[in-house]
Amino acid sequence: MKILVTGVTGQLGSEVAAAYKRRGHEVLVTDRQALDFMQPTQAAVLVRLQQPDWVINCAAYTQVDKAESEPETAYTVNRDTPGQLAQAVAENGGRMLQISTDFVFDGRQNRPYVEDDAPNPLGVYGRSKLEGEQAVLAALPTATLLRTAWVYGVHGHNFVKTILRLAGEGKPLRVVSDQLGSPTWTSDIVTAITALVDRQAAGVFHFSAAGETSWHGFASAILEEASRIGFDIKTGSVEPIPTTDYPTPATRPAYSVLNTDKIKPYLSAPLPGWRDSLKNMLQELYTCADCS
Repeated sequence: MKILVTGVTGQLGSEVAAAYKRRGHEVLVTDRQALDFMQPTQAAVLVRLQQPDWVINCAAYTQVDKAESEPETAYTVNRDTPGQLAQAVAENGGRMLQISTDFVFDGRQNRPYVEDDAPNPLGVYGRSKLEGEQAVLAALPTATLLRTAWVYGVHGHNFVKTILRLAGEGKPLRVVSDQLGSPTWTSDIVTAITALVDRQAAGVFHFSAAGETSWHGFASAILEEASRIGFDIKTGSVEPIPTTDYPTPATRPAYSVLNTDKIKPYLSAPLPGWRDSLKNMLQELYTCADCS
């Protein structure tokens, strides 16, 4: 099977491409030089040229706060180019999996969001990703949309690595405790992606690790588990603060836990607990020589 993976310089795209290479598929990878997501027509040209069986779009504009001041960039990358990709895939008779986000919801309910819950994004990033979903499905009704949340991995920049860096420098840590979600390891997301592709699934799916915590709880767990593994941690604890004490340009959803019942029948194993996955990720990161 020929698979085009976008966003391979990112934390998720790099692992998706590596996983499919290990499985023996022909993997076409694109970075910013090969496919500029600020030029939507390039995407269509590439798909028509390469004619992949599947396109897995991991590329995205993910700078939540910066999106508030760069809406045109966010919409081009998160809506226009995915729409062009989907249109070209439809013309080619292929399939496409689009990665999306918990930020399409406003976080105002107190139960995990199911796929049919009405989206109501709070900022530019969430709106651009929602409109990207809509553009993909309009062009390719058989597309697969995978929403996930609080993503971290051994590659790229993410919350786990930031906490490790600050704690390694002995910096004081103050982290919000009134935003709840499910931290999700990229390795687990790859498992979900391959399961959906193998089963030729179509439609909207949610995937995240089992359980929920706050950003403060997540940061505290990072320090505890990293210390056990052997990371040089100089900061002993994390101070919980309310969101109001950490103002940001973009408003975050207070509760963005995703209901994962729909995807469970597609998976060969139970959902991993978020803390178990954190331990596994930290162990991998501790022994990784090139996980920049």
